Amino acid sequence: MPDSLRLVVGTLTVLRVPPPRAVTRQVAGRAMALAPLVGAALGLASAVVLDVVRVTTGSHRPSTTVDLLAAALALATLAWLTRGLHLDGLADVADGLGVKGEGDGVRERRLSVMRAPDIGAFGVVTVVLTLLVQTAALTECAVSGFGTVSLVVAAATGRLGIVWCCTPSTPSARPDGLGAAVAGSVRTGSAVLVTVLVLVGAVALGMIDDDRGPRVSALLAGSVLVGLGLTALVRRRAVARLGGITGDVLGAVVELSTAAVLVVVALGAGLL
Repeated sequence: MPDSLRLVVGTLTVLRVPPPRAVTRQVAGRAMALAPLVGAALGLASAVVLDVVRVTTGSHRPSTTVDLLAAALALATLAWLTRGLHLDGLADVADGLGVKGEGDGVRERRLSVMRAPDIGAFGVVTVVLTLLVQTAALTECAVSGFGTVSLVVAAATGRLGIVWCCTPSTPSARPDGLGAAVAGSVRTGSAVLVTVLVLVGAVALGMIDDDRGPRVSALLAGSVLVGLGLTALVRRRAVARLGGITGDVLGAVVELSTAAVLVVVALGAGLL
């Protein structure tokens, strides 16, 4: 297994793989560029849980409650497959950004809060609300018949956000940690190429729908772009308030972009 694949799988999933022999800038860049592929695989695995629960539990008495249960278990599976790493990052970023003030001293205090092992009120509220939004949106996607495709595209887009956070235009907030290891490691051209591949994949998934293929493809592709837009906002906020990215920021980007895609598909499904 190449070092880049070992690094991205070992970092972003619960799977135990041999550590990379060396983590160079080139290895880190290739690893982060592979993140959307890992995300799509995680989304597919979670979608299997979604579909199995819906079929086995609701085959004789279909109801929204069954879809809600299936969505919750699918998202729980996604969290387990990632060791809850991204949710933890989201909580830490929320707590860090909750520190008010300006200047380098405040910036260091925010980073210190993010490194603390406990979770504060901002983190708890942010994680709870994000999971509620994800669950409600995925439930609507499942009811509309787009549960599997929305989850795969959402998980891939969340990790596509990581790719863009690792381009040369985004510095690391710290001299150490995951952020420092991957910041600036992905070339902008590579990020553009990976984005095109994710969009093509979203369009291809949409075309599976025989009756509404072009419209579903447009919806899924649009959701990817919305997810990337949210990534840009989070990245800009992190640079302004923290000085750059950290591993926690990457986790926050994953969770928020995933939620954005699910919401767009849930809202757009009713218009198809």
